[in-house]
Amino acid sequence: MTKRRRIDVNLDELDQIIDRGQRAPLSESEGEKLKTALHAMAERLLQKRSTEKTSAVLPPDTAPAGKPDASESTPAGHGRNPAAAFRGANKVAVAHPTLHSGDTCPECLRGRVYRQKEPATLVRFVGHAPLEATVFEMERLRCNACGEVFTADEPEAAGLAKYDETAVAMIALLKYGTGVPFKRLERLQGQLGMPLPAATQWELMAAAAIPLRLALEELIRQAAQGRVMHNDDTSMRILRLIREPGDKRTGTFTSGIV
Repeated sequence: MTKRRRIDVNLDELDQIIDRGQRAPLSESEGEKLKTALHAMAERLLQKRSTEKTSAVLPPDTAPAGKPDASESTPAGHGRNPAAAFRGANKVAVAHPTLHSGDTCPECLRGRVYRQKEPATLVRFVGHAPLEATVFEMERLRCNACGEVFTADEPEAAGLAKYDETAVAMIALLKYGTGVPFKRLERLQGQLGMPLPAATQWELMAAAAIPLRLALEELIRQAAQGRVMHNDDTSMRILRLIREPGDKRTGTFTSGIV
């Protein structure tokens, strides 16, 4: 829950600022005080108000006809994610084409417009390959007299390695985080025109695992020092079980390796 910002408003001070504004232009600090008070009042007025339910005020026999019973449970929310939930999405700020903060209102021609704290939002999805490839084409020029070839320098955005660390991390997440086999990812990348063989994926994973092996071995060592072994008995319903004649056991045991 977001804590509401507290704003102290001195009405006498605001009255004095307005009186001075009728005789001379306001200073920057006085204008900011007026704007702060005005925006606080606007936020207060625009907040959703909570009112008492009809069932809590009127007797049950006078409730409006056709209205559902207040005791009936209704699902909370509408099942959609708000724009704030897309923390990893790219943010694109779109400025108003004609208005700026402080401009005269084009509707009433009396007030001024100010930027709101919360912008209007739109969420748009696009599809692309899990791993995107970029081909850098460096221009080459050849002298027709001496045959010397001059090639443009590689851009810094190209990096040093063919497979960036982010590409290696994405392969690991797809394989070991969401269970996408190397062969299935190879087929998907090939269909999208950016081949990524399964053998190459395995080589990248094997190389990336080397720096992590020390941490893995330490975790195994620490787990081996444990002194308490837990046994978990979980009951379940068996729909059909055929026993040998004369077997009087009432339970059954099974083993699971995790």
